[in-house]
Amino acid sequence: MSMRKQFVTTIESLLASDEKMVLLLGDIGVHGFKNAFSSFPDRVYNIGILEQATVGAASGLAMSGFIPVVHTIAPFIIERALEQIKLDFCYQKQGGNFISVGASYDYAALGSTHHCPADVGTLLNIPRMEVVLPGAGDEFDKLFRQAYNNGNPTYFRLSERLNNESYDVEFGKANVVKKGGRATVIAVGTALKNVLEACADLDVTILYYTTVAPFDAETLRKNCASGKILLCEPYYSGALAADIYAALNPKPVIIETSGVPRKFLEAYGKREEHDKVLGLTKEGITDKINKLINI
Repeated sequence: MSMRKQFVTTIESLLASDEKMVLLLGDIGVHGFKNAFSSFPDRVYNIGILEQATVGAASGLAMSGFIPVVHTIAPFIIERALEQIKLDFCYQKQGGNFISVGASYDYAALGSTHHCPADVGTLLNIPRMEVVLPGAGDEFDKLFRQAYNNGNPTYFRLSERLNNESYDVEFGKANVVKKGGRATVIAVGTALKNVLEACADLDVTILYYTTVAPFDAETLRKNCASGKILLCEPYYSGALAADIYAALNPKPVIIETSGVPRKFLEAYGKREEHDKVLGLTKEGITDKINKLINI
């Protein structure tokens, strides 16, 4: 099941079982939640294209004892309403859930207004913010149910992409997918698909992170004997570098990255075409890991 379909199924289930949950939509997902509008008219609202006001209203709901879920496209919820997330939720120590679609450039043809590869790196700079990137629909279901009512502001980044298989994920914990000795590859969210294909015949460890904040430093420390790391992220590259260095300090470490470069994608095309131009393919990862191993 796609992440978006699973998102609807999960939220409708929790609306039925948890009377504290309130869903606020930014004119996105309205059709998908048509049954929820009918079944829970006092707890499902389409606020419209008013993202800053929506996050502020969600904070008020949190202060009143509700569990808000805010949903719209990534750049509108994160970049447009960043101040409200920072002050109304993180500074005020309120719990809530922010669920986006459009990851990095899933909506490639809509141009820069609908691209948002900066979301994860931006949110990692806000104290108390939690950040989750599932790689499959059922992973979102598990992670959301584990974290949605933990009292913290949590960002769930949904994507049109899916990994080839799902894992038994746990909020705040990384999965050890493969053990090897020559390097460690960190695959975040939907980056795992290409990582597995690129490293199938290589003597490397693969760690799969679906939660990046809080960062699971312990699993990394136990699985990085080589001190060589390839960090594969489906957003602006290098966002987790500081966490990696902190986790392994004072051990010397070499970090190479595979992620979206910090530049505007000014050419138009499908997301797969952007991947190829940016080197975010199986072949691109294979080239980087081989160079890292041979340093």
